[in-house]
Amino acid sequence: MSLPPHPSPKTPDLVLPDGACDAHCHVFGPGDVFPYSSSATYRPEDAPKEKLFALHKHLGLSRSVVVQASCHGTDNRAMVDALSAGNGNYRGIAMVERDVTETELQGLHDAGVRGVRFNFVAHLGEAADQDAVREIVAKIKPFGWHIVVHFDSHWLADLAPFLKDLDIVTVIDHMGRIDASAGVEQQAFQLLLELMEDERFWVKVCGSERLSRSGPPFHDAAEYGRLLVEKFPDRVLWGTDWPHPNIRNNMPDDGELVDLLKIIAPTPESLRRLVVDNPTRLYWSQTQ
Repeated sequence: MSLPPHPSPKTPDLVLPDGACDAHCHVFGPGDVFPYSSSATYRPEDAPKEKLFALHKHLGLSRSVVVQASCHGTDNRAMVDALSAGNGNYRGIAMVERDVTETELQGLHDAGVRGVRFNFVAHLGEAADQDAVREIVAKIKPFGWHIVVHFDSHWLADLAPFLKDLDIVTVIDHMGRIDASAGVEQQAFQLLLELMEDERFWVKVCGSERLSRSGPPFHDAAEYGRLLVEKFPDRVLWGTDWPHPNIRNNMPDDGELVDLLKIIAPTPESLRRLVVDNPTRLYWSQTQ
């Protein structure tokens, strides 16, 4: 069983701009309504949409992108249920099988889904099959969707040519899960910078609690986010990652994660681009 999220996050010191978006969060269950996958590698505590909505209100976030969690597999119902309750202010990233139909994709699109996620992370099970990824990408391109890729940092050298060949907008989760103690010259971070020179690629400057080696308040990891925001200001996104699946210790305070944005995006202009303008362009520029 994964740890539950922080029970009483602080009110952030940083006041977010109007329209601020949490571009990476999840909903879990409730399990008696939306059962967890039998093949899931972890069993979370329920974290339903009502708790997510309350957290967003507390933090000053008015929009969100709900990312399908691996504990629900390709059963996207809990995520879609959250989007439906979000009144157009919530978008989604789904997980689908290679045999997904156009009708199923259209239903997800109508619900607010704008992309598909693929995992290449050991603790989440077997890595995505590359042939299946190609088939799915061909099916989602007509919808104007993008893909989100979640990988362990050591995968990037092998994955980069494959991802470039897919020829679709690609969002990289959690700064590529680099090691915050290894310095900016580490191969994984340099490969990430190289990949980001291709304008089809975006990166989420969140997950500091996962990348940090110094622990709370995770300033060591936030510095990498700052560098990415400075270098690629129009292709960066940020999110809470609530309810922080698979965190085994140092469960973050989501209010403190918002305050990390004072390091990651230290000017009003960079903050607005990160939490308002960029997610608007990627997730809300299309019609419903």
